[in-house]
Amino acid sequence: MKLFAVLLKMKDSELSQKYRPDHLAFLEKHHQDNNVTAYGKFTDGAGGLIIYRAETLEQAEDLVKEDPYIKTGARTYEIHEWAMVSEQWS
Repeated sequence: MKLFAVLLKMKDSELSQKYRPDHLAFLEKHHQDNNVTAYGKFTDGAGGLIIYRAETLEQAEDLVKEDPYIKTGARTYEIHEWAMVSEQWS
């Protein structure tokens, strides 16, 4: 499996607020299904970041397009395959 970093950029703050519960439910479901490894919002209100797990860019993008934020036009997205480097901290 590959990892994909998805930046969800704020497009419409009212729509984002309205669809936030649906968006969070979507993320939790995909987290439980092992399609999402991490997610969170940016503290400056610019949007958020989601790390998806998928075989291909196309599979990841299909998942992103099902996010209520994207379906309703509340956010735009930018997607990049991500090569995570895990480092142990002492």
